[in-house]
Amino acid sequence: MHRIDPDSALVMSIRTGDKKALAALVEKHKKMAFRTALGMVGNREDAYDISQEAFLRVYRSAETYDQKQPFLPWFYAIIANLSKTWLKRRQVAARRSLPLEETEYLISDDASPESQVIEAETIQRLRQALLQLDFDDREIIMLQHFRNMSYDEIAETLGIPRGTVMSRLYYARKKLANLMRRSDG
Repeated sequence: MHRIDPDSALVMSIRTGDKKALAALVEKHKKMAFRTALGMVGNREDAYDISQEAFLRVYRSAETYDQKQPFLPWFYAIIANLSKTWLKRRQVAARRSLPLEETEYLISDDASPESQVIEAETIQRLRQALLQLDFDDREIIMLQHFRNMSYDEIAETLGIPRGTVMSRLYYARKKLANLMRRSDG
């Protein structure tokens, strides 16, 4: 007998009109949804809108959800598709840089003030470089380095072979390194 993961069980409850199940799903995954969208589109307000729309899509699509499949790859695909659509409509806006406060959570608390300034500048350059990558490269780097997913988890989430994950990640890192070197000088 196949065991349903807790998130899938919540989606099944949403099918019956259980609003508490939807609220529980939102509460459990809202930060992940926001951060995932933010990593893809680079804009706080748009990431918030995308994450909200993703939960609406879960609600509207609960009837078609395959409970045998894990929830997170399905939900991730919804966020990724919404992000791709947003980027197509707003290509120019997607290239703007993030304000420093968008990335300050990445800065070490125990570093000296001078080190924190250097870290903040490096993180800002990294964000700008990430936004210059095409969507597929940014997506694979974000999943590995910001979501800490394993190759197998990325393969399952994106529906691609593990070897393709490794190859895409290798080339995306090379492109990112080149962009970082260019912004250094």
